[in-house]
Amino acid sequence: MNKKYEPLFTEWKIGNCEIKNRIVVCPMGGTSLFGWMEPHHFDKDAADFFMEIAKNDAGLIIPGIAPLRNMIGNGWLYKAKRAFKKVKPYMEELHKTGAKLFVQLTAGFGRSFTIPNNFAGMIKNKVMRKMLKPIIDLDRLTASPSELPSRWLDGFTCRQITVKEIEQIVDAFAKTARMCKDAGIDGVEIHAVHEGYLLDQFATEYTNKRTDEYGGSFENRYRFAVDIVKAIKKECGQDYPVSVRYSVESKTKGFQQGAVPGEEYAEVGRDMEESKKAAKYLQDAGYDMLNCDNGTYDAWYWAHPPQYMPLNCNLDDVATLRKAVDIPVVCAGRMEPDTAAKAIKANKIDAMGVARQFLTDNQWITKLKEERLEDIMPCICCHNACLPMAHYKGVACDVPMSDSTHMSRCALNPTTMDGGKYDYKPAKKAKKIAVIGGGIGGMEVARVATLRGHKVTIYEKTDVLGGVFIPAAAPAFKEKDKLLIKWFRNQIKKLGIEVKFNTEITDISKLDADEIVIATGAKPRKLKLAGAERAIDAVDYLNGAEIGENVVVIGGGLTGCEIAYELILKGKKPVVVEAKDDLMAVQGICLANSSYLRDYLKYKNTPVYLESTVKEIKNKTVIIAGKDGTEKRIKADSVITAIGYNPAPIAKASKHIHIVGDAYEVGNLRTVIWRAWDIAIKL
Repeated sequence: MNKKYEPLFTEWKIGNCEIKNRIVVCPMGGTSLFGWMEPHHFDKDAADFFMEIAKNDAGLIIPGIAPLRNMIGNGWLYKAKRAFKKVKPYMEELHKTGAKLFVQLTAGFGRSFTIPNNFAGMIKNKVMRKMLKPIIDLDRLTASPSELPSRWLDGFTCRQITVKEIEQIVDAFAKTARMCKDAGIDGVEIHAVHEGYLLDQFATEYTNKRTDEYGGSFENRYRFAVDIVKAIKKECGQDYPVSVRYSVESKTKGFQQGAVPGEEYAEVGRDMEESKKAAKYLQDAGYDMLNCDNGTYDAWYWAHPPQYMPLNCNLDDVATLRKAVDIPVVCAGRMEPDTAAKAIKANKIDAMGVARQFLTDNQWITKLKEERLEDIMPCICCHNACLPMAHYKGVACDVPMSDSTHMSRCALNPTTMDGGKYDYKPAKKAKKIAVIGGGIGGMEVARVATLRGHKVTIYEKTDVLGGVFIPAAAPAFKEKDKLLIKWFRNQIKKLGIEVKFNTEITDISKLDADEIVIATGAKPRKLKLAGAERAIDAVDYLNGAEIGENVVVIGGGLTGCEIAYELILKGKKPVVVEAKDDLMAVQGICLANSSYLRDYLKYKNTPVYLESTVKEIKNKTVIIAGKDGTEKRIKADSVITAIGYNPAPIAKASKHIHIVGDAYEVGNLRTVIWRAWDIAIKL
């Protein structure tokens, strides 16, 4: 192992609980040992996932939130005796790896409860809410410190939780923690004075307008969190470790208004001064560890940083906080092992928190120790499968129910938390397989098919593998995308897959193959208006086409907004024109990603014209028309179109001809890679 990583592999303690190294698996919604949306049970998918991570040398594992009460149905977790009975032998096996495990328990979500759009009509209807109550109690799930606007459903006000309900929750924490202790679980983590969840809503003034003993003063606002740890310690003993998930700063300007890095703003939530005081207060109340990052659901990109956020984005704030307490402090948020090791050695933090990298590659610690960095499949922070909860104007949470009930899968690694659907079963008969196109979809089919025992040849019309993902990864902030391309190329080479470069296939009948996979991508849609020839396509820009200072970007989807973002970073002056009534108004783009781009464009005062269409592109001018038909002239040295793509397969699918990637259906890396697996495991 490289010596620079040695500080990561030193022992430390949480109370009296010894942890073998400084790598903490941070909790992710959907990975609870007791299930997620279903009634409480021992979740085998989550258990298997964490056991594999434990075998690959994780120090402390914290599975995703375990609701104290069922999300569907209203049963209390401490009454789920059969589940805890199964946890006990599991913990005995997990301890053989040397890892420790804390269970994260949640007080609730409050106004941050994710309301699927197909529930929007029901939740606004009091009669429907009452009828649904025995199945899913939306009044309970959205109950907040005060009457507050829902983060997800515009126009819906969450009710104020009662003191009696608070007392029931505190009691349930104590009883559930006792069940955890008796099952051999090493500790519990309280979810959360963090990210704008229920306890955090109590703690911050902009969300807590109560006038009773749980509102007003500093002590009252943190009383709920303090009551919980005191109750647990009374029930389980002072030596039983209790961690709290904690946001150092809220980074929030107001409801649905986050502050991007570098922005000057007035904090409405917890600032550093209060955070130091609160951390010490929580420590003195009995908490044994602070598991830290930043943000709220109003500034969600701090807690779930997309690729636009800096690496190690929360480290400076967490390091500042650590000086105020004596208990261990963990830092999460795009943490890099080398930076974390330096911070640990310098006593700035006690451990590094890592979450979604484990979804992408649960063996990354082993590979790090064995100095096989090139074999670590990088998480690219896309959130396309682990957290694909989209939100835009007029829509609550635009996410399929299958994703709501089965979170924390991975766009790049379909085998994660998949219930056994995807695996590498050997092929019954080895075949010759021709893959036409060396983009991500083509390479993934080739890789999986080869691992199953097939003989694969990739035909690529250029002299390099990567396809359209090469320009997609071109922006400076997409360093992980570049690493992903490198990873794929390296795997193709290691597996000995034959690649015929500079070979364009136009007649598939001439191929000597048992199965043919077409991965020829898509073609950009073209504008049909006067002056369209003056515009360049997004891919041309990303491939390095020269542009001027004033740039009109036609299309406010993800590609258009990312281009506008990069243009700002380059010192250009973009303008975005979008036909819909909001930017990135589509399913599949996580709110953490989209809200960052929306907030950043606002921060930089970037003109955005919604519900507008382009009428004509003239020399140095673009003419657009608004919803009411009013025309406007926009200065434009350059025009970039980002209006989508159409599949471009070179042949139709049949029994032995298969289509993958954007050639099959234009989408994102999740749709590309999962489709590649759907085909590859059946060849």
